[in-house]
Parts: sequence; structure tokens; C-alpha cells
Amino acid sequence: MLFNSEVFLFVFLPLTLAVFYMAGALRRIRVAVFLLVIASLIYYAWWNPAYVPLILGSMVLNYLLGLALAGVVRRQQRRRAKLLLTLGVAGNLGALGYFKYAGFLVANLAAVGVTDMTPPDILLPLAISFFTFQQIAYLADVYQDKVAENNPLSYALFVTFFPQLIAGPIVHHSEMMPQFGDKSIGRFKLANLLAGSAIFFIGLFKKVVIADNIAPFANTVFRAAEAGATVSFADAWAGSLSYSFQIYFDFSGYSDMALGIARMFGICLPINFNSPYKATGIIDFWRRWHMTLSRFLRDYLYIPLGGNRLGQRRRYANMFVVMLLGGLWHGAGWTFVAWGALHGLYLSINHGWRAWRGEARSDSVVARASATLLTFVLVVFAWVFFRAESFASALTIVTAMVSPPAVSPRALLAGLTLDREIVLRLALLGVIVAFLPNTQQFMRRVMDPEFYRIRVDTRFTAWLVWGSNPASACVVALFTALAVMSLWQPSEFLYYQF
Repeated sequence: MLFNSEVFLFVFLPLTLAVFYMAGALRRIRVAVFLLVIASLIYYAWWNPAYVPLILGSMVLNYLLGLALAGVVRRQQRRRAKLLLTLGVAGNLGALGYFKYAGFLVANLAAVGVTDMTPPDILLPLAISFFTFQQIAYLADVYQDKVAENNPLSYALFVTFFPQLIAGPIVHHSEMMPQFGDKSIGRFKLANLLAGSAIFFIGLFKKVVIADNIAPFANTVFRAAEAGATVSFADAWAGSLSYSFQIYFDFSGYSDMALGIARMFGICLPINFNSPYKATGIIDFWRRWHMTLSRFLRDYLYIPLGGNRLGQRRRYANMFVVMLLGGLWHGAGWTFVAWGALHGLYLSINHGWRAWRGEARSDSVVARASATLLTFVLVVFAWVFFRAESFASALTIVTAMVSPPAVSPRALLAGLTLDREIVLRLALLGVIVAFLPNTQQFMRRVMDPEFYRIRVDTRFTAWLVWGSNPASACVVALFTALAVMSLWQPSEFLYYQF
């Protein structure tokens, strides 16, 4: 069930809020939590009910394993605890590997003549990457004696809470359980509903008005490349920039909507998106893009591999491996591996540059602008592999991007086969991304600055802040009206496929 669908907006969400707060008004906290779990399962089942047993089975097995693991950790049976953790991680990754990578593995083995098997036609269960990683993190935290969960209902809500179930954020047990266990949960607060609604509709605007309207330009170029057509320098850059802005506003919109929906229920989700195109380096980019995935890869993969404790060479190797696996997590294809490899290379160069320069870094406007522009160009170049349906089409586009013809800028624009309007759209989106505040900055009066990492970083936009005044109401009302009027053909979020 899409956040940007009429059935979600006008039926599912209002009904769920109503029954949740009705139970809360009767001081039936466990009933309120139970109803929220049921609503989350209905939300998940809307796409394909056949996969509900999968998420239920995963949830039950991980909960029971967590109980057993907590018991042996309390008894300080480290060897048995390590065995249980290994079994839990292997089981979760095994299920993820079968559904997501079995076809990819068989296809590649068949391509090199190792097997003549036909790749299995396996439909990828919705959200399996997210609820798998979330539960692996939970087991690892239990193993480290950081958490333990004895309430099956709370654990069920931790796994299935529908605002973040499909595409994140990937939350920690310690972030959510205190909120789910709070005695005030289920008690209606108008401030939460108003703030959550504002955040939600800003995100909806980003998705249906911005991302969905720039998508056709990107699709035209990438489909042409996939069909074997020649792509010009101007079209390659227009298509790549279009996709870069599409995925930016699509994922930013989803992240806002998830935070907004959770806030309507009185729950605060961790921030997952923080103006990544304002990053001054690839290190900074990964602190801003899909922040909870970056945290997971750092805490549960990079650090266990040795992190930076085993020397510089091992550090860069660990970093590269982590990004390769991060790319493969996004999709079973060599294009995703290439995307991860590029970011692994970028990160290694960025860390090496910092080590070489030391503290001798300039904070001048020109230096920061140059670093931001270079980072953006590198990210756009990598997005080509992320978006392309094949390695060949990706190479067609990147080859065109690095092959400028010896003509004037006017001649370049004249050779643009896409609608000329795309140039103005891309310029406008560039200005929005570079200079306007993000949602948490705009909503900073009703969002905890520490929890949401809010910093107003441009003086001339400091006045853009949501509050209890007519101007703020008009801004959000405009976003809401434009977004709702654009709901005639709802599209999936890009991260739904991961």
C-alpha cells in the first residue's frame, strides 16, 4: 500500500489513527499496540498476502532466538552465545540470499558454464532487506548485552511498525522500545497530529510533484541506452542529472512521510536523510544519505571486519568490501556492484586525502563550494550504474558523459533531444537542493534538534521555519493541495525495490 495512494491517505491512515487513539483514550495501551501491529500487517499484506507468513516466521524465530541468546549472555556462556548469534545471522542472511540473490547466482554460474540450471523465478518479498537487517542488528545488540526484549507484542511492533517497515529507517531496538513502552502511548496530542501531518505532506509533495515529474526525462535517456541507441553528451548529462534529482526527492519524500506518519502516532523515528547533495565529500555524503543503513554497515560490518584498527591498508580494504556489499544489498546485479565499488573507491580516496592534508583544510566559501560540486558530480556519475538496467547501457551513458564535443554551449543545448524545458527544471532543482532548508530545518520548532541533527546552515533561509502562524499554514496547505491533486497515478517509491 503506497503512502501516496488514495486508499492509504483517505481510508487506511485515518482508520488506523482513529482505532489507535480510541484504545489509548480507554487506557488500553496493550490493545493500542496490538491494533497497531495488526494494522501494520494489513499494510504489508496489501501488496501480496502470500508473504505475510514469511515476515511472521522471521519475527517469531528471531524473537525466540533473542530470548535464548539473552539467557546465555546473562549466564556468561560466551561460546554458546557466539554460536547462537552465528546461527541467527546465518539464518537471516540465508533467507535474504535465497529470495534476493538465488536467481542472480544461478544466472552467473550458467553464464560461465558451471551449471545449466534455469535461474529460478523468485518474487522478492517486500521489505525483506529492511526487516532482515533490523533483526540482525537486534541479535547483535542482545549478544553485546545492550538490549533484551521479553515482550512479544513490543517486539512485533518493533519489526512491523508500518511507517518504516518498507524502506526504513533501519531502527535500533533501543531507539524504539522506550517509546513503545511509554505509558503515554496512545494518548492523543493535537500537536503531534499537526506536526506529523505537515512533515508528511511536505514529503508527499517531494514525491508526487517533484520526483515523479522529473522521472520521465531520466527514463527516456536510460531506455534509449538500453535499446542500443546512441546517447549524446547533453542527453547523457540531462538524463543522469534527472535521475539524480528523482532519487533524491523520491527518497527524501519517503523519509519525510515515514517520520510524519510515525509522529502522528506520537513516535519519533531516527532521521534517515539530511541534504546529502550539500555534502563536501563522499565521507560527508554517507553521513547524510540513508543514514541508518550507513550506521548499520559501519557498526555491524565495517567494525567487526577490523575497521581502522589493523592499519591503513586493511582499513581501505574493509571500506571497499563494505561498500561492495552495500551496493549488492541494493540489488542483485553487477551494476549495483559497480556502484558500490565506485563509492568504495571514492571513500578510500577521500580518507587518503584527509590523511595527507591533515588539519590544513580551507573553510572558505570557494573551497566548500568546489568540494560540494566535485562530490555531487562523482555521485551523479555513480548513479548511472545504480539506475541502468545493464552494464552495457551504463557504459553507453558514462562514455557519452565524458566525451564532450568541441562545440559551443549553445550548440550543445541545440543537440539536446529531450524537451528544452529540462534545462530549466534541472537548474531550479539544483537551486532548491543547494540553498533551501531541508524538512527538519523547516520544522525545527517541533523537532528535537539533537535527535534530528538539525542545523540551520544558511543565514538567508533561517527565517524559513514552520510555526503556529498563517504563513506556515499557507505553505503546508499549498504543498498539500499540489500533492493531493497529483495523486491521479500513484507510483512506487524507488527504495521499495530494495
